[in-house]
Amino acid sequence: MKVELLNYTPKGEMTIAQAGKLCYSPVGVEEIKKDLTEEEISKYIQMLINLGHFSPLEHVSLTFAIEGVSRTLTHQLVRHRIASYSQQSQRYVRLDKFEYIIPPAISENPKAKEIFLQAMDADMKAYNDLVDCLYEKNYKVMIEKGYSEKKAKSQAEKKSIEDARYVFPNACETKIVMTMNARSLLHFFSVRTCNRAQWEIRNLATEMLKLAKEVYPAIFSKAGPGCVNGPCPEGKMTCGEINAVREKFRSI
Repeated sequence: MKVELLNYTPKGEMTIAQAGKLCYSPVGVEEIKKDLTEEEISKYIQMLINLGHFSPLEHVSLTFAIEGVSRTLTHQLVRHRIASYSQQSQRYVRLDKFEYIIPPAISENPKAKEIFLQAMDADMKAYNDLVDCLYEKNYKVMIEKGYSEKKAKSQAEKKSIEDARYVFPNACETKIVMTMNARSLLHFFSVRTCNRAQWEIRNLATEMLKLAKEVYPAIFSKAGPGCVNGPCPEGKMTCGEINAVREKFRSI
């Protein structure tokens, strides 16, 4: 897994403080800005978060590039709807030697790993066989429509891979760029860094949190699963490791 912070709102914490204070101030943002020190900004942001006044946080966004993850992960990721996504297309990109993600529990079990790898090899062969099989007919149809040889080949391959991709497994590796505002990220971290989250998206969320804290320490100083700042929200389904979890995220 590779996670990179591509971009983020410049002077984001200053922007949040100005936006929040403007709601209750008789003066404009320039006057508000004059009296703001880094320490005051940090304290103010913590106050907003503690009060549950999250709307000013929406003025700040972060963009992450994510690679080496599975379609299983991105199917979960895009359920976070207040965000923007750009994902590698299986419709336009031919993946004749696709990479795949092996869950640790399978990788550590020799028999399970053998079964898994056999399934991946079979999927890869089926995909390539389907592309070749479909291409022949699609190419013929394009030529009959009067397309040039170059365009007929291009269109035939596109139509072939968009149907052949149906045999891809959830383990298939993918790449995605995601932009999310700070408010949405706090929620994302609260549910996806939890021990009860699926292992792959939990690892992703933890890496994203580390990067977010580097650029916006005030906003994300207390970010993490719900139990970091209060009782475990999972109730009877708690992992039972609240002290270890709190220590982990306080040290990030």
